[in-house]
Amino acid sequence: MRIVFMGTPDFAVPCLKALIEDGNEIVGVFTQPDKPKGRGYTLTPPPVKVTALENNIGVYQPTTLKDGKAFEILKELAPEMIVVVAYGKILPKEIIDLPEYGCINVHASLLPEYRGAAPIQWAILDGKKKTGVTAMYMDVGLDTGDMLLKSEIDIGENETADELHDRLSGLGAELIVKVVHGAEEGTLKREKQDDSQSCYAKMLTKEMSKIDFSRSAKEIHDQVRGLNSWPSAVAELNGKRIKIHRTVLAEGSGEPGQVLSLSPLIAACGEGAVEIIELQPEGKKRMDAKAFINGLHGAAAEELRFV
Repeated sequence: MRIVFMGTPDFAVPCLKALIEDGNEIVGVFTQPDKPKGRGYTLTPPPVKVTALENNIGVYQPTTLKDGKAFEILKELAPEMIVVVAYGKILPKEIIDLPEYGCINVHASLLPEYRGAAPIQWAILDGKKKTGVTAMYMDVGLDTGDMLLKSEIDIGENETADELHDRLSGLGAELIVKVVHGAEEGTLKREKQDDSQSCYAKMLTKEMSKIDFSRSAKEIHDQVRGLNSWPSAVAELNGKRIKIHRTVLAEGSGEPGQVLSLSPLIAACGEGAVEIIELQPEGKKRMDAKAFINGLHGAAAEELRFV
């Protein structure tokens, strides 16, 4: 099938690769403009662009899709289908209506749950035990189009958002190939979303980082997992800011934030306790809890409290 692929971050790369390996003709790739990154603000191409160039596919990086120029390019490319995976731009109706087999979006949730920008993280933040990927026809709404196929997976008790991201991106790659085959064979069935069951996964912000140790251990553990690796859950110890990257649920009770043990490093919560596995003091690299405790030079647990 003649396909135009639209996507930007790492999450979209397995879908593009799967479509190429499946023998489809990728006639063009649309992705976000290169952005400055790192301390030197080096102009860096998005991961999807890198993959496209490695496969000798033409790349287009418009700053807007609203001025008609992108539409004219797409008419020239004449795709039978447009596949959109984490592109980061809203498609005008004229583009959505262009290809014969429609614009297909791969979204990292079990729609209609978690429409929006951060579905992977919010599934963990909300303590969900299952999530998945949905392929759907695009319309002018935000993740509101008719659904086509879904794949569901369990979320591990200690799985982080980064780890779940990688599993879901692979799942999305398998799903989009099935959708293309289904479109060619005429076997796809549309299912309307039940808007009453929807919820919105808003963008993450640094304001979400602060850990409130009066919350339950489960809630704090989900916060640490859901905000890994950005913006990261944050607490203070002895007046110093610390990112907490990994925890597991632990036995114990005490005043919220009180360190109950140093080996392993366990902190009390409003209900239950968490063992801190990996953390990052301000200005330092990530380290395991043992290395961090060694740097405290003999401090006793009862002298330490996270706030």
